[in-house]
Amino acid sequence: MAIYGAVAGKRVLVVDDDPDIRELLFTALEDEGFEVVPAGNGQEALAIIKTFRPDVIVLDLMMPVMDGWQFANELRARDEGDEDIPLVLLSAARDLKTHAKALAAADIIEKPFDLSELLPKIARVASAA
Repeated sequence: MAIYGAVAGKRVLVVDDDPDIRELLFTALEDEGFEVVPAGNGQEALAIIKTFRPDVIVLDLMMPVMDGWQFANELRARDEGDEDIPLVLLSAARDLKTHAKALAAADIIEKPFDLSELLPKIARVASAA
């Protein structure tokens, strides 16, 4: 029962190294009407963005291979129209607000998170995109 009609067809890239979190978000966001693609780290996410341009990126900060900070910096350094994709940080990192400011993130969600808090935030950012 999708409550956010405005999100139908909006695209979300979920970047998190935890397969359980990726699975949970994939299912929950698809149920809301989003088109969702999961990535296990920043490097994978940068490759995906070449063929799938998301309206919002849900980004974990602490990941192997390429972490969220490095991913965000590489994304912002691009000149292909991808650099302005809004980020929603999803992390257990301390000082999340400070990191969000540094990365110009649209919103933050602290882990452990509550889906009832997460879904409206992502919907709001996606529909503003």
